[in-house]
Amino acid sequence: MSDRAALLKGIRVWLVFFVICLVLSGITAFPLVHELRWAEQTARSLGAPEHLPGLMEWIERVRDGLDAADADHPFLLYGTDWLAFAHLVIAVAFLGPYRDPVRNIWVVEFGLIACAGVIPLALICGPVRGIPFWWSVIDMAFGVFGAIPLYLVRKKIKRLVTEAAVPGVAAVPAQ
Repeated sequence: MSDRAALLKGIRVWLVFFVICLVLSGITAFPLVHELRWAEQTARSLGAPEHLPGLMEWIERVRDGLDAADADHPFLLYGTDWLAFAHLVIAVAFLGPYRDPVRNIWVVEFGLIACAGVIPLALICGPVRGIPFWWSVIDMAFGVFGAIPLYLVRKKIKRLVTEAAVPGVAAVPAQ
């Protein structure tokens, strides 16, 4: 396998990984009420109330809020449906870099900017909405961990561009 083919394969593997994570993150936003009930039951069975009382209190508080919203104001949960849909739509955008990484590097850079934007969003909106700081740290971790594969993809795309600039080296084929 040539260096170019190996770079292209590496780009595609990281993009598939990133898209799978985006899709999983998105589809888990649809059944929040049921997921939280399951999470609470699981945490209880693992002894979280004794070992992690703060986490358990938070899970109960969020579950109470979601139960109330679901019972009295289900239209509020429509917002999380749109959040889920947005994740799925953004995942589709990464088909461009999968097909033609050099031409569509801007999608990867957009993703990196979005990942960076998670941090100020969590730091500003978390306290405004009464989110515990430790939960905001978890949210910020999604931005950091999301940026890692995108950074690696961008770096590999830049190497493709450099190799394409070498005389006698063919450009990246669009597939």
